[in-house]
Parts: sequence; structure tokens; C-alpha cells
Amino acid sequence: MTKTLLAEFTAREGAEDEVTRLIQEYALKVREEEGNLAFDVYTKAAHPRAYWIFEVYRDEDAFQAHLNAPYGPPFNAALTRLIEEDASVLTFLDPLAPRP
Repeated sequence: MTKTLLAEFTAREGAEDEVTRLIQEYALKVREEEGNLAFDVYTKAAHPRAYWIFEVYRDEDAFQAHLNAPYGPPFNAALTRLIEEDASVLTFLDPLAPRP
């Protein structure tokens, strides 16, 4: 079963350009992961410092491989300095089962 999540964070005022640069570079690496099916980055239209990343991985093993990728910790360390939250807020999603 796929592993799907929404990661959210808010750039500190004045850090938007650096956050955008970091997330765009990171997205290129994540999208090359064998088990990554989607890594789509958005900002909230009414609040452009709010970032939403929709992520889909082939399965739990692919998600764990993503978590263990060597470029993850440096990205997260750099991001943490630039966002309002202590870390990205992760919401794991399950597909809605079709109605019978």
C-alpha cells in the first residue's frame, strides 16, 4: 500500500526565498528516489509563507528509504532555522474507500 502524507511548515518572515530555494533543490533529489511517486510543493494562496508538500511513496519501505537518504538531515537542519515551527508538521493520509 502506498504511503501518503502532507508536510506543512511556515517560512519565517524574510526567509521565503531561502526556503523556496532549499525545497526546490530537495524536491529534485526526492523525485529521483526509486520509491517516490509524488513530491509536489505548494504555497497557500492566501498565505504564501505557508508551504504544503504532498508526498506519495510506493510503500512503507520506500518511505523508510526516503527518511534514511543522506541529503535529508542536512535539508531538515537548514529548514528548521528558517521556519516558524520546530519541524515540518506531518499528516499521514489514507485513501477514502469507494462506496459500495
